[in-house]
Amino acid sequence: MFNWFKEKGLKQGIFWAIMIYFIGTINDVIARFLGDRLHAVEIAFFRFLFSVLVIIYPMLKSKDPLFKSTMHGYHLMRGILGAIALGLCCYSVNIMPLAENTTILFSEALFMLPLAAIFLKEKVSLSAIVATLIGFLGLIIMFKPNANNLNIKALVPTLAALLFAIMNIMIKKMIDAKENSWTMLFYFGLYTTIISGMVVPFYWVTPNLRELILILFLGIGANLIQLFIFLAYRATSASNISPIRYTELPFAILFGFIFFGQIPSYMTLLGALLIIFGTFISGYSKKEK
Repeated sequence: MFNWFKEKGLKQGIFWAIMIYFIGTINDVIARFLGDRLHAVEIAFFRFLFSVLVIIYPMLKSKDPLFKSTMHGYHLMRGILGAIALGLCCYSVNIMPLAENTTILFSEALFMLPLAAIFLKEKVSLSAIVATLIGFLGLIIMFKPNANNLNIKALVPTLAALLFAIMNIMIKKMIDAKENSWTMLFYFGLYTTIISGMVVPFYWVTPNLRELILILFLGIGANLIQLFIFLAYRATSASNISPIRYTELPFAILFGFIFFGQIPSYMTLLGALLIIFGTFISGYSKKEK
């Protein structure tokens, strides 16, 4: 029954993708709690710092040359994009409801399809293109485009989604080049820590013990997300994984209601429905390779 868990393929890729979004929602909840007193830049900095600290010891104990890499350009670029994207995420969860923020971040999957076609040379069917356009219509709805109620805040997670999609394309290329997962984790944490550390002094607030504990869990969760991404991409193609992002919405609605008393609006649900439809159909219109 569980042979799929031992062998690479679509089912294994879906499992790891669901785990990515479950842990990601937990991290969003933690970031929102931290945002009551700490700035988004500082939250992102500590997330990066703790994520790199917790993997240094196992890397030092390993007999493999995990610190060696020939792809430092990729690592640096991922660090720059990651610092910006995750900083935007830490900010966006504190300025809009969790479900609304999560729904807009779904557009990462929509951006993935054209990026995968251009940079990974993955074939894209006409039905996938149509479905992706429907998904983008859902994203437009999230902006509530009328003269009296334009949701400018939605630009924050939308930009983050685009950056995440670009980073995922880079991850796929690095995995195809046989870059070690631990090496990728370490240099992503290192470069994002350095980059965010250059900015954090301007927003510094000394965290208390409770906040430090939450920050530690945030860093652990960040590493788990990275690891699950690598496992998912090793199991199946990038375009097959991206539609699974919609599983994050039930987590966001549930946690948003439990912790913050948030109930998604009809516009949020309509936008989510179109985005989910677009990402689901565009992903499964392709045959498993």
